[in-house]
Amino acid sequence: MHSAHQVTVTHNYRRSASRLTIFAHVFGVLAFILMLVWLLHYREGIEYDSYNGYRVFNVHPFLMFCGFIFLSGEAMMVYKTVNATHTVQKVVHMMFQLGAFVLGVVGLCAVFKFHDMSNVEDVYSLHSWIGIATISLFAVQWLAGLISFMAPQPEVTRHSLLPWHICGGRTLLYMSIVAALTGLMEKATFLQLQSNREARLVNFLGLCILLFGIFVDLSVALARYV
Repeated sequence: MHSAHQVTVTHNYRRSASRLTIFAHVFGVLAFILMLVWLLHYREGIEYDSYNGYRVFNVHPFLMFCGFIFLSGEAMMVYKTVNATHTVQKVVHMMFQLGAFVLGVVGLCAVFKFHDMSNVEDVYSLHSWIGIATISLFAVQWLAGLISFMAPQPEVTRHSLLPWHICGGRTLLYMSIVAALTGLMEKATFLQLQSNREARLVNFLGLCILLFGIFVDLSVALARYV
């Protein structure tokens, strides 16, 4: 009787976790739209090969959220959103994470290129320190996951490593969001944005990114730990 009750409660929590992915997608799409409005309408556009340094720089925030954060969040929700076997879900999870990493690296290259074009020092701010640490640890996490869960391993090893892998992924998600929010604050400070439409748009963008991360994390936490 107790076992049946436990199964029912666990099932309800997992159904709740699946519903939370809807909220995550809503805020993710909203952040995607706000990012495009900001960069295309207020900030001159997005172009990696442009001679305009600001257009080159804009590749950085675009790819760091729309590529790195959004895709890594989608990868974490794969187990709720992809209706397939566990093996297929793992492959999709790994591929989404790989895509997030590649786009994140391109986003980093864009900001380094902008600094070279503008003769600005690299990696001097808290935002850049957190960002570099996040992308570096993300690569380590991906390789560890590939070895631990895609390569042949004893089942007991996988079970012992799984909680660490999940906690590492959740930590990196929040690190990436902190990097994004400090980056938005840094850019708003440079632009001296105060009480105008662009400033409010950037604030709402930051809130949507934060809420996206919170709902992604809740969907993982409810499904695995409660």
